[in-house]
Amino acid sequence: MFEYKYTIDYKTQYRTLIHFLCFVAIAAALFLYVDGGYILAWFITIVVAVIALMALSIPRKIIVGEEGIDICCISDYTYISYSEISSIRVVENKELKYFIPIFAGAGFFGYYGCYLNLKHMEFVKLYTSKWSNFIEITDIYEDKYYISCDNEDELVERVLGYMSQKPEQDE
Repeated sequence: MFEYKYTIDYKTQYRTLIHFLCFVAIAAALFLYVDGGYILAWFITIVVAVIALMALSIPRKIIVGEEGIDICCISDYTYISYSEISSIRVVENKELKYFIPIFAGAGFFGYYGCYLNLKHMEFVKLYTSKWSNFIEITDIYEDKYYISCDNEDELVERVLGYMSQKPEQDE
């Protein structure tokens, strides 16, 4: 079993700070310019709920085990069995330029959630902490998962190694 931890780069940290500053600026503007506290209260309640939900979805680590890949977030867990993986490859950043977030954290402690690939008009899932070092995993159901890892070539080699060993163990 091999574990790959997510690392957050400076660009992602900067975008997270910008998100927080925008939330605070809007709350301050509502406090100063809107009569009645209920709008401010609703805004703060919704922002806190969204931040809490997004924070619970932050990717933490990838575990490459003997049976499959575990993508561990704070409150989410995704398991992809090697028998369900049809392909895995390293992806260049430019291939993801047509991705737009649908239900996702776009730069808020990472890039995770459901994205729409406008080039192929398909929904994909991202579990990345920075906008680089991408790995694309396609399963037998044609679902695509994108993960990020500092050692992306090593992770792909390990997964391909486990996938090639699996048929020998079944015989």
